[in-house]
Amino acid sequence: MKKQTETIHSRFQRRDPYGALSMPVYNTVAYEFPDAASMVESFCGRSDDPDYSRVTNPTVIFYERTVRSLTGANDVMAFSSGMAAIANTIMAVSAAGKNIVTSTHMFGNTYALLTGTLSRFGVETRTVDLTDLDAVRRAIDADTCCVYLETITNPQMEVADLPAISEITRAHGIPLIADTTMIPFTEFSAKSLGVDIEVVSSTKYISGGATSIGGLVIDYGTIPGFADRMRKEMLLNFGSYMTPQVAYMQTLGLENLHARYTLQTANARDLAERLRTLPAIKRVNYPGLPDNPYHDITLRQFGPSFGAMLTIDLADADACFRFLNGLKLVRRATNLFDNRTLAIHPASTIFGPFNDRQRREMDILDTTVRISVGLEDMDDVFDDIKQALED
Repeated sequence: MKKQTETIHSRFQRRDPYGALSMPVYNTVAYEFPDAASMVESFCGRSDDPDYSRVTNPTVIFYERTVRSLTGANDVMAFSSGMAAIANTIMAVSAAGKNIVTSTHMFGNTYALLTGTLSRFGVETRTVDLTDLDAVRRAIDADTCCVYLETITNPQMEVADLPAISEITRAHGIPLIADTTMIPFTEFSAKSLGVDIEVVSSTKYISGGATSIGGLVIDYGTIPGFADRMRKEMLLNFGSYMTPQVAYMQTLGLENLHARYTLQTANARDLAERLRTLPAIKRVNYPGLPDNPYHDITLRQFGPSFGAMLTIDLADADACFRFLNGLKLVRRATNLFDNRTLAIHPASTIFGPFNDRQRREMDILDTTVRISVGLEDMDDVFDDIKQALED
């Protein structure tokens, strides 16, 4: 079956006694066993019977298995947020004395986790230009535990060469971990690009219009022991498992993801082209534009869709604030890939806690506004942006 068909017709682990077409929400903490031996088999991981909803729940398992089927993964684990997925993954592969090779171009909280929180536990973070393969090679040593990156960085929109970096990580026997949130995993194969572990903020595209917070860890089985550690240590000890209510909503989001994403990415391309005609906008940064420096590599790696996020640069920070204050239809809000078009000034909000030097190192400009393109008619969105720039 094609992915869109498979998403809608995924089979339950067990037949529902009432013939429900949607996986029911198992809003329960514990499960009764027929005998003591069955309890042992479940708690020791030798059966598929759920034991406790902090670590396993039928609604969440169905969601995980649907994603596993769509991606061809070895295992999929659902977490309470995208940051929980990232943190648990990094904790599983790192240890005191180890180092992580990454870039300064990444989401603000991820950067804070890697360079701040983990440093207190003896894990070093080495930041390099991931588009410079020689710099990546030089940064890796015997204590490197992984290379971590975002497939399209937020908000710099940088795209690194995944197969080339994967060749380097495979030669050193370390995992390539990629945050693939910016392009849905239904649109490309991370595994074929050499990614070992995929982390996703399912809050974004998958949730179905910002209905719920969640995260996914998609393991392709190339790192020995990783899935076992995630299931038997991270989920048990950190308690970040997804709730059944969220799993239900995000399963529904998966079912209509293709339709929403197809429209959103087309809208983003349309809007990006129109915005270039406005004199007040100094730059439109979107890899779907043919002259964007990352257009060709994005097309080669992720196919003929380029995501639903773009950035614009105005004259200065004051111009950005005046623009945001003048919006009437577009919402002033964080998050990405809501059904509504959203706008935010990253430098003063998402990256506000960082100092000027850190923002410069991360290429976070005071002149940049990030726009997450929604499902509206782009005539209306463009008209709103145009009038806000003219105020």
